This record gives sequence, structure tokens and C-alpha cells, in this order.
Amino acid sequence: MMHQTIFSKLMLILTSIRGVFALSVVLLLATDSSAIAADNLAGLTGGLPALTSTEYGDGSTSYSLSLQVLALMTALTLLPSLVLGMTSFTRIIIVLSILRQAMGTQQTPPNQVLIAIALFLSLFIMAPTFTTVYDISADIALTNASNTMKGFLVKNTRKDDLNMFADMANETGFEKAEDVPLTILLPAFITSELKTAFQIGFLLFLPFLVIDMVIASVLMSLGMMMLSPMLVSLPFKLLLFVLVDGWAMTVGSLVATYTA
Repeated sequence: MMHQTIFSKLMLILTSIRGVFALSVVLLLATDSSAIAADNLAGLTGGLPALTSTEYGDGSTSYSLSLQVLALMTALTLLPSLVLGMTSFTRIIIVLSILRQAMGTQQTPPNQVLIAIALFLSLFIMAPTFTTVYDISADIALTNASNTMKGFLVKNTRKDDLNMFADMANETGFEKAEDVPLTILLPAFITSELKTAFQIGFLLFLPFLVIDMVIASVLMSLGMMMLSPMLVSLPFKLLLFVLVDGWAMTVGSLVATYTA
């Protein structure tokens, strides 16, 4: 009986200690939560520390590393669209693709080679414009770089296409290239590039089409109807293209169609 009484008292003491400990833990967590909430509120009031900008007395502004990385990632995301829509890449890749189809070489040169050729030719054509943009100081880069690109785009855009999009937007009477908004200039430039690319492709396609017709007529007259004219004409088309130095002529003509 005595042992049971002592055991009961011990259990009562342990229960009391456990309750006090639990209460202390709850109070401590509540205090920490209040402190964390206060710190978060102060942080939100003062701005996110990772996305801040600092202005100096001389008028310059420095941005945090997180903002710089965010701007860089955004630029990299938009880079493919800018290359396709604001450079000579579109015209060149379309002409090279039509040329490969006219020659009948299937996947030779492969797509990767054509893209590389178009990219490096675009860098060559755009080099004067890119050099001008690169030499612009950082504080006026956005405004002046945009005007420099507009100058290149306007020079290489057909007036009919530019006037068409300007009329659809109800904005006319532009006195300078800098006055044309990009919302009008970019679609006009792309449309003009597509039209010019298909015109060049048509001129490239004609001599190869003549060779195909001549070979088909000769095979028909010889009674070789089971022999594919495309298979026979392919060596002759390759020979003609090599003899006239076709790659140099094509690349040189494409570069000459642009005005820097």
C-alpha cells in the first residue's frame, strides 16, 4: 500500500514537470514566431534584400546581383526571338533551305550546318550595327541602341510593308526612322524578309528546274521511263553548282542585299 502511494506521487510529479516543460516550449515557439513575423514584416517594409538598387550622389545606380542575374536570364530567353525577328537570319536560312531543296540533296548540308552558316552570315552583316550599339555608354544604351536597330530595320524593310502595318495601326507620317515604333517596324521587317527570301529562292530554283526538265525529256525520249529523273539530274546539278562557284555567289548575293 505504501509503495503504491509513493508510486502515485512520483507519477504526479512527473506529469507536472512534463506539463511545465510543454508550456515552456509553447511559449518559446510563440515568442520566436512573433519575432520572425516581425522581422519578415520589417523586411517587406524595407524591400527584399535580394532585389535592391542603390543610388549614389553622382546620379549613378547600382543593382544587386540578383537583379543583374534576373535581367541576364530574361535577355537570354528573348535572344532567339530577337535573332529571328531583328536580324538577317530569317532571310538567309530560308534561301539556304530552298537552295538545298532545289539541288535535291535531301539533308545535305544538314540543318545544323545551314543554321551555323546563317548565324555567322548574320553576324557578318550585322557587325557594323552591333559595333555601334556596343560603343554606346550604359546610361543611354536602351534609347540609342533601339534607335540604331531601328535604322537598320527601316533601311532593309520594304516601304509598302511598312506603310501597310502603319495604316493598320492608324499611325502615319513618320519623319525619321527613330519615330517608327517597334510594334509596327518588327512585323513589317519580318514580312519584308519573307518576301525577299522567296524571291531569291525562286531565282535560285529556276536553273535546277531547267536541268530536271531536260533530263526528264532525254530519259523519256530514250524510253528509260523506269529510271528516276531526279537520280540522274543530281550529279549534273551538283556539277553546275560547283562550276559556277555557287556557294560564293549565293552568300555574296545575300550579303549584298542588305544595307548596314
